[in-house]
Amino acid sequence: MGIQEGDTPIRPADPPGTPGDHARDPGATVAEYVDLASDLRGAVDGDVRFDEYAQILYATDGSIYQARPAGVVYPKDVEDVQNAVEVATAHEVPLMPRGAGSSLGGQTVGPGCVVLDMSRHMDGLLDVDPDAQRARIQPGLVQDDLDDRLAEHGLKFAPDPASSNRSTVGGGIGNNSTGAHSVRYGITDAYTEEVKAVLSDGSMLHARPVVLDSDEYEDIVSKDDREAEIYETVRALVEENEEEIEARYPELKRRVSGYNLDRVVYENDEGEEVINLAKLYVGSEGTLGVMVEATVGLVTVPEKTALALYCFDDLVDAMEAVPEALEFDVSAVELMDDEVFRLALESDGYAEYAEPIPDGAAAALMLEYDSELHDDFEAAIAETNDYFVDNGDAFDVLEAYTEEDQADMWKLRKAAIPLLMSLEGDPKPYPFIEDATVPPEELAEYVMEFEEVLEDHDTSAAYFAHAGSGTLHIRPILNLKTENDIEKMHSITEDVTDLVLDHHGAFSGEHGDGMARTEFNPKMYGEDLWGAFKEIKTTFDPEWDMHPGNVVYRESPEDIGPDNDRGVGADNRENLRYGADYQSLEPQTTLDFDDEGGFSHLVELCNGCGTCRQHGSDTMCPTFRASREEIQATRGRANMLRAAISGELPEEEIYSDRFQEEVLDLCVGCKGCKSDCPTGVDMAKLKAEVKHKYHQEEGTSLRSRLFANIDLVSRVGSMLAPVSNWAQELPGSDAIAEKLGIAPERSLPHFASTTLEDWFDDRRTTVSAESAEDKVVLFPDTYTNYSYPEPGKAAVEVLEAAGIHVEIPEDAVPTGRAAFSMGKLDRAHDRAKRNVQVLLPYIEDGYSVVFVEPSDAVMLQDEYLDLLDGKAAERVGANAYGVSEYLHTHRVYDELTFADTGEFLTYHGHCNQKAINRDHHAAALLQQAGYQVDALDSGCCGMAGSFGYEEEHYDLSKAIGSILFEQVDESPGDQVVAPGASCRTQLGDRYESGGERPPHPIEKVRDALA
Repeated sequence: MGIQEGDTPIRPADPPGTPGDHARDPGATVAEYVDLASDLRGAVDGDVRFDEYAQILYATDGSIYQARPAGVVYPKDVEDVQNAVEVATAHEVPLMPRGAGSSLGGQTVGPGCVVLDMSRHMDGLLDVDPDAQRARIQPGLVQDDLDDRLAEHGLKFAPDPASSNRSTVGGGIGNNSTGAHSVRYGITDAYTEEVKAVLSDGSMLHARPVVLDSDEYEDIVSKDDREAEIYETVRALVEENEEEIEARYPELKRRVSGYNLDRVVYENDEGEEVINLAKLYVGSEGTLGVMVEATVGLVTVPEKTALALYCFDDLVDAMEAVPEALEFDVSAVELMDDEVFRLALESDGYAEYAEPIPDGAAAALMLEYDSELHDDFEAAIAETNDYFVDNGDAFDVLEAYTEEDQADMWKLRKAAIPLLMSLEGDPKPYPFIEDATVPPEELAEYVMEFEEVLEDHDTSAAYFAHAGSGTLHIRPILNLKTENDIEKMHSITEDVTDLVLDHHGAFSGEHGDGMARTEFNPKMYGEDLWGAFKEIKTTFDPEWDMHPGNVVYRESPEDIGPDNDRGVGADNRENLRYGADYQSLEPQTTLDFDDEGGFSHLVELCNGCGTCRQHGSDTMCPTFRASREEIQATRGRANMLRAAISGELPEEEIYSDRFQEEVLDLCVGCKGCKSDCPTGVDMAKLKAEVKHKYHQEEGTSLRSRLFANIDLVSRVGSMLAPVSNWAQELPGSDAIAEKLGIAPERSLPHFASTTLEDWFDDRRTTVSAESAEDKVVLFPDTYTNYSYPEPGKAAVEVLEAAGIHVEIPEDAVPTGRAAFSMGKLDRAHDRAKRNVQVLLPYIEDGYSVVFVEPSDAVMLQDEYLDLLDGKAAERVGANAYGVSEYLHTHRVYDELTFADTGEFLTYHGHCNQKAINRDHHAAALLQQAGYQVDALDSGCCGMAGSFGYEEEHYDLSKAIGSILFEQVDESPGDQVVAPGASCRTQLGDRYESGGERPPHPIEKVRDALA
């Protein structure tokens, strides 16, 4: 008996007032589809969006293609899918199912299609049978979420694409996806046992193993319906083409082109011949129906693993070592080249993972060993070291035995694709023939011949991926904004597909056909099988309603099937995201975008990989995690900005209320995308620039001015305290807050009658500048100075206990963080300029600048460099630290003596510090102070300065916060600590009655002093 998990979504419920309300208005739909949209709204319970924003958001995926759909439906259940299919086909509009939209071949782009986004609601784990190692899932379930929920049973779903933290299992079945461990486990078709799919007439097909000529089979084919015709047709085509199937399907671990005619009929364990249409659905890319449920096989999770990274000074030497590596019992053989290493070293988020790679490594092979194959990892790695290093061409090896060290290596490998897309300028290493697969023993020769193709076309490429399976991701570098390189792309594909056939390979070993490779399937499979593919398509889908033009296409409307033009032709050069006609505006900006190649280039760095849709680790994207709205992911915002600067949207649209409210205002400015996005799309910076222009065009609201000048409000509040605090409790205060657009549910900051500056001035320093080990300027940020001075006092006490002289600068002004976040860049610039003038003399005199509030520290470390020109800002930023960062970086804790507290702390870091890799210092410092620390892998708290106070954002802020609250509740720590004022506010406000606000880490360090 299986464990009934139900289909409850993993995510929190959608908060009220999430964006897209405009899109639900039938009056906002594109005129061509008004009737279709209206009928769909009447037929389904899920949302229906047919406006221009929805079209733009779903026009792209992780590929090089772009094509506007008709609109989007978010089905809530199977009945919704059936009704949507019936309505769309009645209107003669094709349909396309979609998961996370991370596909690299254009599988989730459908011109003029009704997109069925299965990731919003149909994401349930319906049943788990641990004994049978089987799970029943809905298609929108993210693979890492599935594996997390299977972990208690010691099981996992074996195929593991690099995008597993956001890609859905249904999408993986549609593409026949796999990943690094296909050497050990194979690919998705081996694990897909049953599929339930809605056909184009709205009927349901249950694909499962059926013994040929059994009573069950005879019962199916005896009926006069679509299902009977499908079974008879598929069986006949397999039997009629037996020799062609044997000859044309290559013997590889990975082959995901075309329909799986070689796998749909097979012998079961009892020796019976079975037909299983589920195998045909795998890799069918939604062309044979909409999958609504699947039963998948599972494998046990090895208790432990180890990694060895072998470094070669020549790429071909690394390739020649691949078949040799397969002679050992390894579970993965992955390759990365020097271009991946270089780009990682230049990336804020990935540099630390590439730093251990030795100089001179032109390529590296990464071998994984697991405890189901090896009892002694060190002995196993010693054996391969002897072969590859002592007696082979590898010149060095990096070994990783801990989970943390292995995770660092895998993060580097999995970031390869989006990292490569971060290359400066318009030429990029684009995916179009990047996952061709050849037998591993032919890999080295294939690479050398591929290099000749590249030389013939005057370009180069980057190399990485699943060498052990013969799947090498090779991405030629082209500029697809030029006609010449668009034609070059097609010519390279022609040559490479010829080369792949010469090496007995497949055009795709992982990413499928989609818009990229469907055109070349006739070359691979020949006339007879190509005809069989078209007959299969027409039998399942007579009108070619389901994602036409993928996997198989028609040469003309009369070719086979009905007299319509769906699925005719497969040359998709006219559907490129960028093309020879693409142009974008490069606006004059207030911030400096030179390092990013300009404003437009930073927007265009988004390649659609969808990393921002992950919700189990790292920082970005908090609003997407809470709402699951595409427009609230970094990718969605980047797509909307790209549409605005390229003329796809009207010129004035970027200043419309809707664009501001839905695209920009819901970005909380956490900066997580600056580090977590592998291409470095810094949406917080883009938002600040656009909001600045918006304020110039449209003016600034009273509330925005209030928040941008929160330091003035706080100074007055502190001067009037405690009266100002009592005033917040008076009847009518909530009404005033509501009129200003401030959420009445929020507890407003209280004001200290004695500021941090007052306290500091009234005390006598214990360490003189002359006798000090070091000297610091403690910057009095607004919140610490006027509302909660205690962390500032603790910082002074800890610093002085370590023999450090502390001063507070009298002439400094607030950093401008609040003004920057609100897009008031003129004010932020003025404050940055003033503070640099004030602080530079201190730095020249040997002082460091220390902050209690992380966001203010990051302001000097990062944003000041965009606001100001010259070396002065760089020097000030280089000498600015968060207080924990300063104490840990300079090993100040060595000068301190701590008592044994025995406390176990839960640490929630600040998203701004995480974005520039400065957050880890606080947890390390707390450990040095004697605490046990559980450092959460948490995202933004959802408060985000003023965001959580804004009435229209309160529900979303709390929904984001609930994700953090759950992590805190699951932590073994006794008390949560957080350096950010916003984070401590959100954690303190988690209950309606309010709660005790967590301390700053520096307070706990002070408390631990002996």
